[in-house]
Amino acid sequence: MSHIPDPSRNEHGAEEPLEPIVAEGVDEEPVEPNRRLYDGWKWWLFGALAVAYATFHLVSLNLYPIETWSFRIIHVCGALILGFGLYTGSRFVSDGEKGGVPGWSNVLALVMLIPAGYALIQVILMRQAMAGGAMRIEPAIENWHFGAPLIAATVVAIVLSWLHRQQRNSLLLADVVLMVCALASAGYLLVMFNSPLRASTGTAFAPMGISWAAIAGSLLILEMTRRVAGMALVVIAAIFLAYVFAGPYLPGFLGYPGLSVGRFFSQVYTDAGVLGPTTAVSSTYIILFIIFAAFLQASKVGDYFVNFAFAAAGRARGGPAKVAIFASGLMGMINGTSAGNVVSTGSLTIPLMKKVGYPGRSAGAIEAAASTGGQIMPPIMGAGAFIMAEVTGIPYTEIAIAAVIPAILYFASIYFMVDFEAARKGMSGMRKDEIPQFARLARQAYLFAPIIILVVALFMGYSVIRAGTIATAAAAVVSWISPHKMGLRAIITALQLAGTMAIQIIAVCACAGLIVGVIALTGVGARFSSLLLGLAGFSQLLALFFAMCISILLGMGMPTTAAYAVAASVVAPGLINIGIEPLVAHFFVFYFAVVSAITPPVALASYAAAGISGDNAMGTSVASFKIGLAAFIVPFMFFYSPAMLLEGSWLEILRVGLTATLGIVLLSSTVQAWFFGPLRSWQRLVALVGALFLIYGGIYTDVAGLAIAAALYMMQKAHGGGTKTVTT
Repeated sequence: MSHIPDPSRNEHGAEEPLEPIVAEGVDEEPVEPNRRLYDGWKWWLFGALAVAYATFHLVSLNLYPIETWSFRIIHVCGALILGFGLYTGSRFVSDGEKGGVPGWSNVLALVMLIPAGYALIQVILMRQAMAGGAMRIEPAIENWHFGAPLIAATVVAIVLSWLHRQQRNSLLLADVVLMVCALASAGYLLVMFNSPLRASTGTAFAPMGISWAAIAGSLLILEMTRRVAGMALVVIAAIFLAYVFAGPYLPGFLGYPGLSVGRFFSQVYTDAGVLGPTTAVSSTYIILFIIFAAFLQASKVGDYFVNFAFAAAGRARGGPAKVAIFASGLMGMINGTSAGNVVSTGSLTIPLMKKVGYPGRSAGAIEAAASTGGQIMPPIMGAGAFIMAEVTGIPYTEIAIAAVIPAILYFASIYFMVDFEAARKGMSGMRKDEIPQFARLARQAYLFAPIIILVVALFMGYSVIRAGTIATAAAAVVSWISPHKMGLRAIITALQLAGTMAIQIIAVCACAGLIVGVIALTGVGARFSSLLLGLAGFSQLLALFFAMCISILLGMGMPTTAAYAVAASVVAPGLINIGIEPLVAHFFVFYFAVVSAITPPVALASYAAAGISGDNAMGTSVASFKIGLAAFIVPFMFFYSPAMLLEGSWLEILRVGLTATLGIVLLSSTVQAWFFGPLRSWQRLVALVGALFLIYGGIYTDVAGLAIAAALYMMQKAHGGGTKTVTT
């Protein structure tokens, strides 16, 4: 992964020159514990499927567009087929352990291939019948020749896939059955949604076959989500689905009239649910930027980002921690997942932070907080910005611009937290001979060109899809003047990597679509809005605090995109109803959905960092929560100072931005007990008051906060603290 030398001395006791630390392998794709590693014909088969899947999206988005619902159905179906082939439902046999799939299980799976295949054949026959002029299919055929065998095969195959451990290069027959079921379900929906019967969804006249296909598709999505993202999102989705049928029996504001199985499932697999905003974004913007990220990885831009961060910040005190901030911000912006970013950059930065004196807990917490911040870093912002643009109708460029000051505040907070801790503990930076030469890396600054081209294209008015495609092509072209040239083989490898990387986020977005569908079809979101409206009658701050808690709770254990999509459906409408601007409301929800990755007790990014640092997971999550404290205050600043999101005059925006940044510095000094020297307890309390004054954003509070900051500075300078200035 990397070369991390230790200081050594020669026989005369003098330190010998050290080889510079060079990041390598940052771009390598992490292999999940339940990911199959094939060889032979299976490697070729699934590699070709992944390449075809990525290529299909590039062609459909840029050259030959197809009907929207059909495109999204194929998008989800392709991810399910790839996912069931690449991810196991149980776990693998470890070295020296007995395991394998018993004969009866294979026989039962083989038997289940018959109803799954029969359902698929019925889809083909139905298509021929509809093409021949039939107005609809006989209910008996839909129920007993399609629905019953499809549901039976799906349920039995899912259960079989849980039961047995297998070799890492083996493909279970049960997973083959699930692939056929995915094809049958998607095939039926394609037939019906391309006929006049599409208009009947959600009514008593809808063919029952749509409901059977939707039930099977929902089960497949839930199982795929469990395999790639864990149980948290699956449990939340199951609770929402249970609410559809239990809701009529619940008291108070949770009760609603109820929906039948047919009416609900005939509509949940449409643009009201699974095929709605989350899949709309994953099938366009997200898949495109995953391909862009894969091309960047193939050209080793990730290694360059980390090395550039070492050269720029490595010599500052606590150098590796500041490297983590810069590198994780750059990588997290294009990575799309906080935990994935921790794994890629943290494996290099966490050991180096420990080497210069940071405890394992602090090292893991810094990396987790910095990686999480990458999700709010414009212009790409992981993938949440694209979902926000889809949900709100606000142009993506406006969202990216509005995110600038909040992102600066977040990373300024982490930076000064790190710097003050390094000053308090007397840490030094890395030696000059330990880091790459900045001059040499500066000559390769052209590797930033694809991201610059992306930003320029967006602000020139190109669509997100066109700008992303141009940036992807630029990544390949730029590689031709770099040490890692992309030829045809490297481009195919990048497409294969993109197809594989896309599985998790597509499954998560489809699962989030199920939850969004429940919210839309049952009206539970409107009832939450009424609750927030009632709270706002007492206090808007109380309503905002309640919205924060719900957003964090919904986001715990979930990837950023799913966390925001669900919270935006439940919480954002309520905030808008109490008089908050849509952009402010959605940014409020988005921020808390993002920071749920470092919020105890379920903090995915912190847990991933703890695995690398070797420290306690819960302790690391508490420490990362403290380091990312600004992220819990900044969203409230959106409400009290809309200029934070660049809404207002430039003079007001400049004033609010500068004073808020100074407020974040004072907040960091309060937490770390250091400003221009050590702070006593009463001085920390004064600094906290000054920070809150500056963060609030009013003119009078800003003046009071500036006075407090100046008084603290003069006091420390008079007592000799001014000699210990903050090193940048």
